[in-house]
Amino acid sequence: MHDPIHVIGGGLAGSECAWQLAERGVAVVLHEMRPVKGTPAHKSGDLAELVCSNSLRSDDPFHAAGLLKREMETFGSLIIGKAREAAVPAGSALALDRDRFGALVTSAIQNHPRIELRREEVTAIPEGEVVIATGPLTSEAMSARLQELLGSEYLYFYDAIAPIVEAGSLDFSKLFWQSRWGKGEGEDYLNAPMSEAEYLAFHAALAGAEVVAPRDFEKAVFFEGCLPIEEIARRGVDTLRYGPMKPVGLTTPDGRRPWAVVQLRQENLAKSQFNLVGFQSRMKWGEQQRVLKMIPGLESAHFVRFGQIHRNTFVNAPTHLDKHYRLKTKPRIRLAGQITGVEGYLESAATGLAIGLYISQERAGREPEPFPATTALGALARHLTESDPEHFQPANINYGLFEELPGRIRRKDKRPAFVERAQGALA
Repeated sequence: MHDPIHVIGGGLAGSECAWQLAERGVAVVLHEMRPVKGTPAHKSGDLAELVCSNSLRSDDPFHAAGLLKREMETFGSLIIGKAREAAVPAGSALALDRDRFGALVTSAIQNHPRIELRREEVTAIPEGEVVIATGPLTSEAMSARLQELLGSEYLYFYDAIAPIVEAGSLDFSKLFWQSRWGKGEGEDYLNAPMSEAEYLAFHAALAGAEVVAPRDFEKAVFFEGCLPIEEIARRGVDTLRYGPMKPVGLTTPDGRRPWAVVQLRQENLAKSQFNLVGFQSRMKWGEQQRVLKMIPGLESAHFVRFGQIHRNTFVNAPTHLDKHYRLKTKPRIRLAGQITGVEGYLESAATGLAIGLYISQERAGREPEPFPATTALGALARHLTESDPEHFQPANINYGLFEELPGRIRRKDKRPAFVERAQGALA
């Protein structure tokens, strides 16, 4: 009789890992400190709560994120399965009603006969096999235990959260429904068009807005894939128009292409709330009120949540982890999720899935083969374990992490070639 696996952290990685183990006959104790002890970013006690965006990125089967989803579904992913149940319209992306999603994941975990859910803060690492999936907001006590194990300081970056507004407070006469290039249902996003004059005034207000500063001893290091909107604005007058406010693929009801566009994405199935896509912010709340109400249609907006900033910590994975996510110095302990240096909900869940599969194979008496770097699951591990430790940074899944394709392939044929090769490797 084997002892249960202790999984610390009930986020996306921990919940996925616990599910994979339990579904394969392995007993699990899943520890989650919320709601007994909260964090600066979470608002509920649900497992797998989404605190930043409500999107799991592209669902296009030829996009690297779409490929990763399909690989995870091959192994019965809890997170992707419940995400599809809680999906809201979002063009080619997989976006969720975050409250429904958290409730679905929590119910599945609570009702699984081989998962014991303990609502408590873990301040010491248990004996036996342990998966630490405490995320970027790891508690001080667990951070101290990890630092003792690793003998080094954490790396970190700042992450920012986008604001959410009440639908009833918007002026829909100034907005229009449309997806970029007509993707998805064709009308999945609410769009706020701007003229050149409106854009220039908005850009100036953003670039000059007062922000929440990091503490004196910390540098403002940001993940390039999730920059605060005001940081993008400060890089040049047109950076927003070629980034989150790009007007390409959108046409106003009278047939014009706007100078710039702010897109709002449905937050819940009831369409009662919307988030401002790409508008993660560290502006002070009063400044957000002032600046964001300059967006056409948002002049009287009621903000359910303002943008926020929080510090994400992660380990130097190439120094500390092997390809099975085990600590090199103490292989009974594995790390999963954003603390490993993957970035994003999807990628975090994928590490939990891989660890669940690896441990279940070991419990069955087999030495697991790491996923090949020709697959999305293997490419993530490759980034974590083969990157230069001196320059290691978090990354979303992208084809640059994969093993290169052989020979010369035309640009338009590369994505299908990556997908076909990955599918063959998992067949």
